[in-house]
Amino acid sequence: MTVYDFHVFAQNGEKVSLSKFEGKVLLIVNTATKCGFTPQYDALEKMYEELKDQGLEILDFPCNQFFRQAPGSDEEINAFCTLRFNTKFTRFKKISVKGNEADPLYQWLICQNEKGKPQSIKWNFTKFLINRKGEVVGRFAPTEKPEDFLDRVKEELNK
Repeated sequence: MTVYDFHVFAQNGEKVSLSKFEGKVLLIVNTATKCGFTPQYDALEKMYEELKDQGLEILDFPCNQFFRQAPGSDEEINAFCTLRFNTKFTRFKKISVKGNEADPLYQWLICQNEKGKPQSIKWNFTKFLINRKGEVVGRFAPTEKPEDFLDRVKEELNK
């Protein structure tokens, strides 16, 4: 199984197959607009602008499970991110990333580690690096800023 086997929902509610990103390097991030890590949107957008022509896609999944730090509708979240941080990468409908109600994509992502056992999402802005084959090749904690792992993303793009 790879990330391309999953379907998610666009902000307008349409079902989207992640196979549309096949052959790209992906950075999947669960986000929140009222979190202390929200300023990472600036660095994520900078990374996206710098590397999108080399095949990077950033997939933003707003999540309100951590102290309700992603309030508002999908449209309000998108407007905030677009106006405040000028983000242009793909943002999807708000989802759950932990617990029994976690989206199937995240149920799979949290098991993609050397132990093969679930490693739960602890907070907003947990980031997963996906190679061009659709496999998880990196996981970055919320405290790791995009500039901290920029070289790792570039390395994956050059493979």
